[in-house]
Amino acid sequence: MAYSQARLKILPSVRCLFDKLVQIKVEGLAPHRPVELRSKLVDDKGVVFRASAQYKADGAGLVDVCRSPSLGGSYRGVEPMGLFWSMAPDTPHSKLQKKTVLSPTVVELEALNGETGELLATGTNERGYMTEGMKRIPLQEGRLRGVLFIPPGKGPFPGIVDLYTFGGGLSEPRASLLAGKGFAVLALAYLRYQDLPKHPENLDLEYFEEAVTYLRTRPEVAGPGIGIISISHSGAIALSMSSFLSGISATVCINFCNANTVIPLHYQDMVFPPLEAEMENVKFTDSGLIDIRDALADPTSGKNRASLIPIERATCQFLFAVAEDDHNWNSAFFTKQAAATLRNHGKESFQVVSYPKAGHFLEFPHMPYCPSGFHGAVGSVVLFGGEPKAHSEAQLDLWERVQAFFKSHLRPKSSL
Repeated sequence: MAYSQARLKILPSVRCLFDKLVQIKVEGLAPHRPVELRSKLVDDKGVVFRASAQYKADGAGLVDVCRSPSLGGSYRGVEPMGLFWSMAPDTPHSKLQKKTVLSPTVVELEALNGETGELLATGTNERGYMTEGMKRIPLQEGRLRGVLFIPPGKGPFPGIVDLYTFGGGLSEPRASLLAGKGFAVLALAYLRYQDLPKHPENLDLEYFEEAVTYLRTRPEVAGPGIGIISISHSGAIALSMSSFLSGISATVCINFCNANTVIPLHYQDMVFPPLEAEMENVKFTDSGLIDIRDALADPTSGKNRASLIPIERATCQFLFAVAEDDHNWNSAFFTKQAAATLRNHGKESFQVVSYPKAGHFLEFPHMPYCPSGFHGAVGSVVLFGGEPKAHSEAQLDLWERVQAFFKSHLRPKSSL
């Protein structure tokens, strides 16, 4: 069977949502001969991400990535989506950027002769973010800035506010993919977006209160309460919203701190100062990266308690997700404190899920692993931690848990 007959297939379709698994097959290969598979994408900032893996065709001249083991390259073993989650940037310390979900992320796939490097077959996988019929509504309501995603079909739908990281701007992918599961999701920006301040002197919880009110009063949104999903810096904002605002039923906090950080947080006559850093705990890796895992002080100690979010006030359900190898900060330590606070006040209204070898940026499935990157508050490149395969598996597991959590706690009482 000649190499010229090689065909690369992407099943069930060349077009799918980003969080979906595809089956990659290469047929018509020379039996028992080596084949290299490559993947490549260019993100919205022009950064190129790549992965490659070495395979051996079977007796029928077939490589099925869902069944055949990679013998080397970006990953090893049977990894159906290895060519996606193992992609690494050509520009070091870059995180995949997707600014608008109106267009898909395009992944180019190639099969090459493992001995000569000759190109044998190609394919393209368009990985989208919005289901057909979904509404994307840019939000400029008063001072609120963001994008509201409404799923297709007859509502009303459970509502969720999606908060992202201190890096600012607006991140739409998670919100749009979550909306595709049957939720009305408001991706809410709170700095460095449109006319929002780049370097605010403080954050006002009233801004987030306005967002909750806006979402709850939309006719497409079901009551009685809404959910919040947060990660990193926005975790403390989510905890504050859950503690002080009405109408919050379920809150997801991913790799968070249980105290306010970086910027003072104001609400009514209260001020939560940022938790102090202990610079003597900053370390450097052998490659020169900054490791800030232990840089923040203990929020339950002494004067630091002024930064602590009083989550014992909250009446909602919590899902705390922890990457145990998070080097952005010690998420496991902060999560244990948050759980202890709730438990000490007689509340068992929380779940904790831990991922031993995962890093800071736990995203949706098949998102390329980000081991390091520029940190807006530090002003330099820092270590984010984790191992690629374990991190990918954590993202798969957490994505399903998040959906189940919201479906369990955001259904109207009449449907329970």
